[in-house]
Amino acid sequence: MKRLAILGSTGSIGQSTLSIVEQFADRYQVASLAAGRNIDEAFAQASRWRPRLISMATEELASQLAARLKAAGVTGVEVVHGTEGTIACSTLPEADFVVSAIVGVAGLEATHAAILAGKPVGLANKECMVAAGEILTRAARERNVPILPIDSEHNAVHQCLRVGEHSEVKTIWLTASGGPFRQLPPEQFAAITPEQALKHPTWVMGRRITIDSATMLNKGLEIIEACRLFDVPPSQVRVIVHPQSTVHSLVEYVDGSILAQISVTDMRLPILYALAWPERPASTLTFDLASLRHLDFEPPDFERFPCLRLSYEAAEKGGAHAIALNAADELAVEAFLDRRIPFMGIPRTIEKVLAATPEAHPATIAEVLAADREARETARRLLD
Repeated sequence: MKRLAILGSTGSIGQSTLSIVEQFADRYQVASLAAGRNIDEAFAQASRWRPRLISMATEELASQLAARLKAAGVTGVEVVHGTEGTIACSTLPEADFVVSAIVGVAGLEATHAAILAGKPVGLANKECMVAAGEILTRAARERNVPILPIDSEHNAVHQCLRVGEHSEVKTIWLTASGGPFRQLPPEQFAAITPEQALKHPTWVMGRRITIDSATMLNKGLEIIEACRLFDVPPSQVRVIVHPQSTVHSLVEYVDGSILAQISVTDMRLPILYALAWPERPASTLTFDLASLRHLDFEPPDFERFPCLRLSYEAAEKGGAHAIALNAADELAVEAFLDRRIPFMGIPRTIEKVLAATPEAHPATIAEVLAADREARETARRLLD
């Protein structure tokens, strides 16, 4: 029986993880939950799963949840809060495996603490790896702890890499849907609205990642994540546009063989893969090969999507520039959704923040967070 700590339990990945727990009750139990601000969902999860520990974002929300649980007669669930509470969830001695799915760098400290505590991590948070991948992977190597990617693209790469040696890998190919503006004439980009950008053609995701897909910045973050997870330089990671989103990624080997991972577009599959690794339990998440009538692939347009170019530049420099890329994008996307800047204002803001970022390689999580704050301040000044 594997006992799980789920960071970001009320989000889509967290809820999908809990559905896997429900389906595989003989394999998994819930040890702790970090639930953020959604108190209604947190109450429902605590009542259903009876974790040893549950964390809320603030002390006030924790007090409210504790009172609701007491009134409902739910006992044995300790309610904590803040970063310290999330760290307590990720390092709970009873937890055997940590699912890191808190959006942004908010879950970074807890993810790092879990690795230091010797716990395997299923990573669904690309921002952690972008901002502090060198630190996280080094700590994982020192403790012989696996970091198993849950993002569909990196999970696919992980699966394809199981058949070859690291030295035999020529290229990692990350597939991209191309988002809603793959065929939109560039002269119309200035008029793109938030409503248009939020209509993803394939996936149902959160607001920021949906906009990142429209700018292809999400693929840029994935380039950096792939470099850290699989220990390859940016030149070995390439992006290919694949509108059907059926092939989740590919690995090309030096002998000319290319391995692709194909599956349903359902995040429960990569979650189950990470939880069960190195096993492959039987599931109902099957793919109908009869539906595979054609596969389209095309190179990305770097002129149309300048965020992809900026991401490669940040990947080459690493350190503070990777941190700044993520931080600047988060604030620029927020400004676009608030209609304070146009769609193409997102890459313009990122480029200016990167230009103002000094070359540095933070060696600690505290230094990473300081660099993140500095990049955000720069972005705020540009956006005001």
